[in-house]
Amino acid sequence: MSGHSKWNNIKNKKAKTDAQKGKIFTKIGKEIAIAVRDGGPDPSSNSKLRDLIEKAKANNVPNDNIDRAIKKASGADAVAYEEITYEGYGPSGVAVIVTTATDNRNRTAGEVRHYFDKYGGNMGTSGCVSFMFTDKGVIIIEKDDSIDEDALMEASLESGAEDFNADEEVYEIYTEPSDLSAVKEALVAAGYTVASAELDKIPSSYITLESDEDIKNMNLLIEHLEDNDDVQDIFHNWENCD
Repeated sequence: MSGHSKWNNIKNKKAKTDAQKGKIFTKIGKEIAIAVRDGGPDPSSNSKLRDLIEKAKANNVPNDNIDRAIKKASGADAVAYEEITYEGYGPSGVAVIVTTATDNRNRTAGEVRHYFDKYGGNMGTSGCVSFMFTDKGVIIIEKDDSIDEDALMEASLESGAEDFNADEEVYEIYTEPSDLSAVKEALVAAGYTVASAELDKIPSSYITLESDEDIKNMNLLIEHLEDNDDVQDIFHNWENCD
């Protein structure tokens, strides 16, 4: 397995301009609202919320914004977000999964379908591409001269990780989705700095786009989906996305 594209996505998100950071805050705020709804407002007993607070801080979300999002999600007037997943095909059959959190499913479905249609793809039915992906937890630790690779691999596997991979820039640690928080916390307790710990969908195979037109359209499809406030994440099996 390789999380290289996942790491690029993380770096790209961190490099967003100030004008785009508002969208990142909005997306994380929705995730926090859902986590509070499902597991309560106390991060000490809600590991999902605890992870999201760390994710928000890593994306430079101010503490006041985080506290306000938790308080708002705990109130009687909290917005009831639905988590809806859309599946489809990008240019030349690239498999695409789009996860959303929305308070208006008709609006979101129409906008996501529009992006697929406009940029050389088509939105399919539930399950049309998800069978090509496996859900995994992915922990990213940036490479550093102070890190002993063998020791990190041993610590990862002993804490419950399934797989370990050393990429050019990072170490990638793969877990079952339910083990992500426990493995991350064990590594942090062992003194490692975790750059990211998120759920991912790993493709079973990849597609390389050959034409400039397909590459342009795939980039535009991803860009417009990412800019949509209802879209939380995008997974695909396009190999040459760097």
